[in-house]
Amino acid sequence: MLQPYLEQQQQVPPDPPDEETANETDHESHMSFNNSIVSNPNSNPGLIDRSTPALLHVSFNQDYGCFAAGTDRGFRIYNCDPFREIFRRDFDGNGGIGAVEMLFRCNILALVGGGDSPQYPLNKVMIWDDHQSRCIGELSFRSEVRGVRLRRDRIVVVLEQKIFVYNFADLKLLHQIETIANPKGLCAVSHVAGSFVLVCPGLQKGQVRVEHYASKRTKFILAHDSRIACFTLSQDGNLLATSSTKGTLVRIFNTHDGTLIQEVRRGADRAEIYSLAFSPTAHWLAVSSDKGTVHVFSLKVNAENLGSARPSSPPDSNSSVNSPSSSLSFIKGVLPKYFSSEWSVAQFRLIEGSQYIVAFGHQKNTVVILGLDGSFYRCKFDPATGGEMTQLEYHNFLKPDEAF
Repeated sequence: MLQPYLEQQQQVPPDPPDEETANETDHESHMSFNNSIVSNPNSNPGLIDRSTPALLHVSFNQDYGCFAAGTDRGFRIYNCDPFREIFRRDFDGNGGIGAVEMLFRCNILALVGGGDSPQYPLNKVMIWDDHQSRCIGELSFRSEVRGVRLRRDRIVVVLEQKIFVYNFADLKLLHQIETIANPKGLCAVSHVAGSFVLVCPGLQKGQVRVEHYASKRTKFILAHDSRIACFTLSQDGNLLATSSTKGTLVRIFNTHDGTLIQEVRRGADRAEIYSLAFSPTAHWLAVSSDKGTVHVFSLKVNAENLGSARPSSPPDSNSSVNSPSSSLSFIKGVLPKYFSSEWSVAQFRLIEGSQYIVAFGHQKNTVVILGLDGSFYRCKFDPATGGEMTQLEYHNFLKPDEAF
């Protein structure tokens, strides 16, 4: 089923089940996985409407090397470095795709309908094989799908108040989790083979639940007083970054014991955090919000101690700038925490009014920013001096001829 599509990829066989299989009678989905499910994927360029489509969804793949866009006509896949459109699938009748989840760079994707004229029902996850240009399986639920996450061995489906974990090879249900109301479909999974960590909202405000499937342990972390707005995992699942609906602080936790490792401040005013992203080595954390600025923070964890995720001394000042903090921090016991906060070391200003997500680029000290207005930015930050990032590249990926 899994075949290399964009680059040579070794298929990883599924791990044995990590959890006792959930009671099938409680399962809210109907599953099928066969070759009888056929969609109508007309992607003939000569028949495509050349006007700009409406963008419904944008997301990076697991290693941030590609990104997917769902539109009111279908979906498109892009390479980040160098920037280029890899392929697009526009459906007859302009069927909308509200979520596209890639599986690294292989031919398998997960699709969910969206927009005014959805291509698929909103309560279904369609497994798309782009080698066959059709759907080869589906997962059907009693309520709308809020999110999908893929690993090489697992499919995770997020509903409003429940999460289902399936084995990829046979779509067998392995685990189901109840959550607090989760309309944004918040969920994060690790991507290192053999170590499956899943994070989702808990059952109370401000709480996150961490599932370590390899060790069969569950950890609850009361991360914030307010509701959780956004979170992300490091690639290996050792670190968790969270933000609340206040959007002023971001907290970094050890997922194994739930300890708070670091707290950084985005700003003083409330903001809606759109995305959080660790760099591959977890030296840096990037944050985007509705304030129109992307921030990069220096973290106190490095590659040498990621296994235990213990705090460490900041990197050598000759190679990396320390996080700025207030000059009044010496009296932090008297003044509010604001005055002893750690601030971002680098920033990039965007046009306010659009929603942006951010990730670290494959080139050293670069970030890639995607906007729901179709914007693609690549920027570079100086780890020694910090400050304003330098824009290296700009494209409107819905209009590929518009480049900076």
